[in-house]
Amino acid sequence: QVQLVESGGGLVQAGGSLRLSCSASGSIARLNTRGWYRQILGKQRELVATITSGGVTNYSDSVKGRFTISRDSAKNTVDLQMNNLKPEDTAVYYCNLRQAPAWSKDYWGQGTQVTVSS
Repeated sequence: QVQLVESGGGLVQAGGSLRLSCSASGSIARLNTRGWYRQILGKQRELVATITSGGVTNYSDSVKGRFTISRDSAKNTVDLQMNNLKPEDTAVYYCNLRQAPAWSKDYWGQGTQVTVSS
């Protein structure tokens, strides 16, 4: 099994920055994709950013140029640096992991609240 634990959420003013971190433990495969998703109350969970074990990144259009995802595979951590935050970034942010060979199985963290005030 895999356990994911997020940290780093909080309250920040518009234009500010926050850094989220997610630590993974358990049976972690060498080939995996780590990601961050977010969910606003009453809406579907949406992709924020992903990064493969080879370092290939993907971002949603709404965060490109403002957010940066990075990983330390040796430590099984993934971070999300969020700059120039906007009120519409307010959501619960979830860490995600998918790995070989069962790529269709999602592992999720418990979520961390990010609130951006205007």
